[in-house]
Amino acid sequence: MARGRIYDDITQTIGNTPLIRLRRLTEGVAAEVVIKHEGFNPYSSVKDRIGVAMIEDALERGVLKPGMTIVEPTSGNTGIG
Repeated sequence: MARGRIYDDITQTIGNTPLIRLRRLTEGVAAEVVIKHEGFNPYSSVKDRIGVAMIEDALERGVLKPGMTIVEPTSGNTGIG
């Protein structure tokens, strides 16, 4: 997500979350350790990626059509039930 960029809709902001190098926590460790900060996504979750991918797939396959309503009963443990 580029700083200062104007997006057409919120789905364009999902993904491209920053990688942050952990230096103090990994001092003395031979490997470089980084975290992916999904908190920069609109709803602060990796589930944003899953949700937008599912919606885009349903639109492409024609299962979801304009005007239909999506109800998310749960995203707990990324479950759909």
